[in-house]
Amino acid sequence: MEASCQGNVKLKKEERKLFRKQMKASRTLLRHEGIETVSHPTQSLVVANGGLGNGVSRQQLLEVLMKCGSVAALLMPPNKPYAFVTFGSTEEALMAHTTINGFQLQTEDQAITLYLNFVEKVDCKDSACQKLPAGLRVVEEFVSSEEEQQLLSSIDWGSDMSSESAQKTLKHRRVKHYGYEFRYDNNDVDKDSPLPGGLPEICEEVLERCLEKGYVNIKPDQLTVNQYEPGQGIPPHVDTHSPFEDTIISLSLGAKTVMDFKHPDGRSVAVMLPRRSLLVMTGESRYLWTHGITPRKFDVVPASEADEPGTVSSDIGDLTINKRETRTSFTFRKVRRTPCDCGRYCTWGIAKIQNTTATVGFIN
Repeated sequence: MEASCQGNVKLKKEERKLFRKQMKASRTLLRHEGIETVSHPTQSLVVANGGLGNGVSRQQLLEVLMKCGSVAALLMPPNKPYAFVTFGSTEEALMAHTTINGFQLQTEDQAITLYLNFVEKVDCKDSACQKLPAGLRVVEEFVSSEEEQQLLSSIDWGSDMSSESAQKTLKHRRVKHYGYEFRYDNNDVDKDSPLPGGLPEICEEVLERCLEKGYVNIKPDQLTVNQYEPGQGIPPHVDTHSPFEDTIISLSLGAKTVMDFKHPDGRSVAVMLPRRSLLVMTGESRYLWTHGITPRKFDVVPASEADEPGTVSSDIGDLTINKRETRTSFTFRKVRRTPCDCGRYCTWGIAKIQNTTATVGFIN
């Protein structure tokens, strides 16, 4: 009898502790996000700690929620630590509120505790859909899986003078140059000192295809290979104008990633670069918009595999997270032999960009 009473006291203590944390989550949501919760049961709940910003994937959260009933909608705003779920009935939502509150969910990096509160309505608008920057194109599956492996195998990451000098400057990614070495100390190339060996032979077929498709009108003679491990990235920048011709093309091999583009007027667009895709940059996207890769281990991506490459979907009902893997980019350029003719971008665009935190440098 005494043991039973002690057990009841312990249970009530744990219940009170859970209730306090649940209420704290509710107050935090109201204070920081303007999300107002209610005490009476409804069909919809806000799931604190169950968001993309906490490293929780859509599939992972759905598996937990669907044990309580049919999920009519699951909205996961990008980079937020919470999600909204609407069940088929109030009874199912009440069951989730009762059984999932305090549930520990193991993500890739940490164990998090979910706290659920009822909401009267889900008022979470999608962000405006952004178009790709002018002059930017993403071509899906530009190389085959066999070509991808051949390209990756062609890179000798062994020591040589050019890779050693570059590696000292770029501590957050591996880099190797072919054709001409890009000098990060002065953002230029020595046009009179080509590197021995030229470009890897396997690149010839890829470049011929780019010419045939019209993605470039002159064959590139310089290649920069960058390799990114999960958690690595590159700061926002605009590729230097004077060393290279207008069009820049870049293959994403080994893994997909999200590249962020930003206009001097403040507009920003997150662009999905699928594995084996070709990125084509010309015009405004080449000279005016900055581009960079945020150093992180996860990207917010569309959950639907049928999505076309391009801007990341603004549909918060179709977003999840993707764990980054090792990605290698092959970026091709044509060394310029005449003065830069990009026009207003040199005098207006770069001046604007230099007033921001972006740098004028080199691409992904």
